[in-house]
Amino acid sequence: MRHLFFTVFVFSQIINAQNNYPTDYFRSPLDIPLVLAGTFGELRSNHFHSGIDIKTQRREGLNVYSVADGYISRIKIQHFGYGKVIYVTHPNGYTSVYGHLQRFSLAIEDYIKREQYKKQSYEIELFPEPGEMSLKKGEVIAYSGNTGGSGGPHLHFEIRSAGSKPINPLLFGYDIQDSKAPRILGVHAYPVNEGSIVSNSNDRIELRLEDQGNGSFIANKIYASGSLGLGVETYDQLDMAYNKNGPYKFSTSVNGTPHLEYDFESFSFSESRYINTLIDYATYADKRKRIQKCYVEPYNKLSIYNKKNDNGLIHIAEGMSYTIVMEVSDYKGNISRIVVPVEGKKQELLYPKKEEKTGQYLVAARDNIYKAGNASVYFPGDTFYHDLFINIEGKGDTIVVHNDKTPVRKRYTISMDISHHPETDKNQLFIASVSKNGHLSYQHTYRKENTLSTRTRNLGTFAVVKDSVPPTVKPANFRSDQWLSNFRYIKLKIEDDLSGINSYRAKINGVWVLMEYEYKDNSLTYDLSDIDFNDTTYNLELLVTDNVGNSTIFNAVFHKK
Repeated sequence: MRHLFFTVFVFSQIINAQNNYPTDYFRSPLDIPLVLAGTFGELRSNHFHSGIDIKTQRREGLNVYSVADGYISRIKIQHFGYGKVIYVTHPNGYTSVYGHLQRFSLAIEDYIKREQYKKQSYEIELFPEPGEMSLKKGEVIAYSGNTGGSGGPHLHFEIRSAGSKPINPLLFGYDIQDSKAPRILGVHAYPVNEGSIVSNSNDRIELRLEDQGNGSFIANKIYASGSLGLGVETYDQLDMAYNKNGPYKFSTSVNGTPHLEYDFESFSFSESRYINTLIDYATYADKRKRIQKCYVEPYNKLSIYNKKNDNGLIHIAEGMSYTIVMEVSDYKGNISRIVVPVEGKKQELLYPKKEEKTGQYLVAARDNIYKAGNASVYFPGDTFYHDLFINIEGKGDTIVVHNDKTPVRKRYTISMDISHHPETDKNQLFIASVSKNGHLSYQHTYRKENTLSTRTRNLGTFAVVKDSVPPTVKPANFRSDQWLSNFRYIKLKIEDDLSGINSYRAKINGVWVLMEYEYKDNSLTYDLSDIDFNDTTYNLELLVTDNVGNSTIFNAVFHKK
């Protein structure tokens, strides 16, 4: 680690010019071939993937390198999200991001651990000064891992602009092997406006496709009137990987004229939740199928579009014929092409769309408050993407807030009156979301006198639940009164069966010690090298508290020299 000061030069003309990125400036963050488990812009729950996920051959502990000269501008450690993550700012104005790390290089690890002990917290966020932690290109900064919200060992890698917009890292010259065109799972037609009909229906219609080989498909001719939109269900698969990744570019043309195009070059974090306007959210909620719309809803504010004539809608005139060509391509330029022949024809509506126009009509742009049973619901303006009829039903300690087929853009507040509960129970009550199979999930709950409240982006069923059972704590790799001279770590299992773990605090011989919590396997780990072993007998005390305040104190004695 070198501590050198340098001036950061921001070349805005490079950052802002589309497709004008330096392709020989950054090295690879790993020393292995780049095989991706996730691509940039890939569709995730409520957000776009902001980097690439690089496979680490199912291993942890691979060297992670700074991709260029720079300085560490941010370090964050959290139980969820990116887990252990480093941000490196470079002289050309870009910042590289390395997430889900197992651990940091020795100098960085020592720096972070000092701060963790100073603040007595495992979760921490630090912003070193530009001259404080300088790096050279190719310097080892960390080791790959599986921390945070990771589903397996890999490196999450990003490149961000000076304005903190994530940019597709493949635009910077990183090479991947991909010889296969995106796979087409289905194409769907949407009658968009009132009076629009496709195949005698005003609801979504899945088209029949004939595979022509070489990534080419032809749909059976459809008859339509009014305005038509198309959607495609697709994924891309790279060489040497089975992961279902997101394609790079989507486009449509009508009778040979380009009509709509968007790609995943870059986006803003502030717009990421508008992913729910890009996909057919109701179909996703119902069938877990992500259909990407090749037209733009009025409330879609994404900046990913390069062309959107008539917002991608195709206006079908009676007696006219149309040839619509959809193309889906990956970053390497492999293309799948779908030809959709359409004939304009006036039709009778035989299969009407089922619409629930019950409940109360909600105007999305303004605040809305509803009361039901013992509960009230407050939707701030713009909680929803559009106006809708909304159903809210309350009975006792349960409230049903509409249904999960409607996307929510901003958090709203649910409040529950608990004045009818015994005073002795009130501190153990919380609000839980209730799944269709009855599974309870803790919602962050705060109490003011006789009211419980939570802020959430989820719709569905919520209930007041009591948790009177404290967490369980069990040693995982040692027993009390054991000699641990040859041990590097001690590990415990901490679990809570209802509201979940909120906090933990450990002391050895009365002094706070740093423990690392991994929620995916309910483990709590302590590095024995943190102890200055002047004694041979040590008393471990661990306090674990759940989300309503139930606590368990675990004590153990161990010996080490």
